[in-house]
This record gives sequence, C-alpha cells and structure tokens, in this order.
Amino acid sequence: MQSCYIGGHKLLPTQGRVKGRMRTVTGSFDVIIVGAGAAGLMCALTAGQRGRKVLLLDHADKVGAKILISGGGRCNFTNLHSAPDRFLSGNPDFCKSAMGRYTQADFIALVERHGIPYHEKTLGQLFCDGSARAIVAMLLAECAQGGVDLRCGHTVTDISHADGFRVETAQQCFTAPALVLATGGLSIPKMGATGFAYDVARRFGLNIVEPLPGLVPLKATPKALGFDQLLAGVSLEAIASCAGTSFRENILFTHRGLSGPAILQISSYWRQGNTISLDLAPDCDPGAFLSERKHARPRAEARTALAEILPGRFAQALAEACLPPGPMANIPDRTLAAFAARLKRWEIQPADSEGWPKAEVTVGGYRYP
Repeated sequence: MQSCYIGGHKLLPTQGRVKGRMRTVTGSFDVIIVGAGAAGLMCALTAGQRGRKVLLLDHADKVGAKILISGGGRCNFTNLHSAPDRFLSGNPDFCKSAMGRYTQADFIALVERHGIPYHEKTLGQLFCDGSARAIVAMLLAECAQGGVDLRCGHTVTDISHADGFRVETAQQCFTAPALVLATGGLSIPKMGATGFAYDVARRFGLNIVEPLPGLVPLKATPKALGFDQLLAGVSLEAIASCAGTSFRENILFTHRGLSGPAILQISSYWRQGNTISLDLAPDCDPGAFLSERKHARPRAEARTALAEILPGRFAQALAEACLPPGPMANIPDRTLAAFAARLKRWEIQPADSEGWPKAEVTVGGYRYP
C-alpha cells in the first residue's frame, strides 16, 4: 500500500495531484522525501540505514538552513527534560509514541558518537560548543552511511498518485511507493519557508488546522503594557500565563512590545484577543516587602524600594505609572497593597504577534484523519 506522510501523518492513497506538466521518469526509489531540514534529514538517514532506497530533495542549494541559525548559530539540538507533555498536539498519544521510540538520549548518543562537544545552557537546553554546522555535517554523514541520494536545488513542480507517487522537479521526474513531505511550516519565510506542503495536503484531502506563528514576539504599545514610556531593552524574570499554561523565564521589553523566552513560549498558546498575565515578582511577596520598606524607610520613594527587587528603569516606570509621587510614608497602605497585587498579576492584551518573519515555529498544520 502506497503511503504519503506529512508532519507524521499518513495520507490516504487517493488520487491527488499538484498540477504541472508531465516529465519522463528518470529515477525509481523506495521513498521520496521532500525537504532536507532537520526532519527530512532524520527521516532519510533512518530509512536509508534500514535498507531503503531513499531520495531526499530540497529546493535550496544547501541543506539544514534553519538548523544553521538555531540557537544563535550553535544549534540548541535537544533538551534534557523533553517529554510528551511539553508538545502541543491534537493527538497526545502521537507524542508519547514518537518519544517512546526515539528519545533525547538517543540523539545525544548520536552527537557524542560524532565527537561533537556540547554544553547545557539553562533549563536542560543543550547547545553545541562550536557551530551548528557540526550537527548538519553529522546528519549528512549519517545519510551518506545509509546511501541516501541527496539532491539540492530541485524545486518540486508536480506531485501525483496512481500506482505510486510521482514527483516532478524542474530537472527530473521520480517515482516511489512512499512519499514524505518534510518541508516545514510558514515560519521565517526569508529562509525559504512556503505553504507548499499545506497545498499538497489539501489536494490529497487532508484537513488543515489554521497555521499560526508560534514562539514569536508579541506587539503591544507602552500604554497597553501599562506604562507611559518605552522600556526597550529592559529584561527581568517573570511568569507568563495564558490559556491555563505558564512559563517562568526572562521577559524582554522591545520597541514593539514583548519578547524573551517566557513570552516566546506563551505565544504558542496565545490567540488574538486573549489576555496574558505576568507575575513580575515571582520570588517575592511585594505586599509584605513594600509594607516593610514603608516602615523601615518612610522617607524613601517607592521607585527606590522597587529597584531592590526589579531593574531600575522598570522600577521607575512602574512607580510613575501606578503610585503617587513622594515618600512612601505618604502612600496609603491600601494603595500599596493594590499595587502589589497587580505586580503578581499584571495583565496585558497584545495587539498582535510579530508574524511569520519573527516566528520560530508554526502552530497548527496537518490533521489526520
């Protein structure tokens, strides 16, 4: 039975076609994989080393473009704490099955076998000590070991299915009983990302969950953030919450709104019109702290006290936006208490995300059946 896989989902072997002109078949394989990024390379090397005759196609001149820019060029290739519940999926059992068959320990063993030095950065994130090119070279070496036929600069112009899959490129035409589309999502279009695979999926009758930018900075004006001034460059640790999910890491104020690890993570759960709640003092009881400072240093201004637990510019902006000027002795206890409660639940409503050019991943995509 011929099968086509997109994003881990099998397409039914129904008649389907990406329109284009017919060409003479010049190569027959066990499987054709379209897209030589991380997923396509892993799929190809695995199939090749299992004895399959594999053709790996990519429209770009080089493979692994997004691998090379990941982790600031050092490739954050896995996480020690990866687990099925860390992934967004309409089918959680798929994540359990996939990670049960191949874990982060398996990939780490592969990295170590190739002698690639690496280190843990924060929260279990593993980065190459050197360049991300080492990971690309490792994957290519594994593909070579499996006899994978890799062809770059091959743009697919036509896909059809009858007795098997027929894939046409600008140069040649190939056939195989199995086809894998690993062309990725819509994020970072400057790297060549397109909606090609979604178009193919629709033609083969696969349902699509609306693709949305994920791991992406969010847009919000200073007023929407609750301040009277731009705080671009200010960073602090916080807990970002939305849709019943929370992440504790740094947040970063930008010229356009908010970014930083906690914001990027929560952006995958955020939808237009949703509110994001920020705990701006996760390790502190600001009510007790401000009350103590008011009695211990009554002549000090609130911004001075806040600067003990928050970045200076941020403390000043908070004080100016939320508290009356003058010494803390003149600020009513109820005002300080209300402000402290707001610090633990600072609510913002982003206007939008920064979209596909800044998104690191795509939320949504293929749904089967």
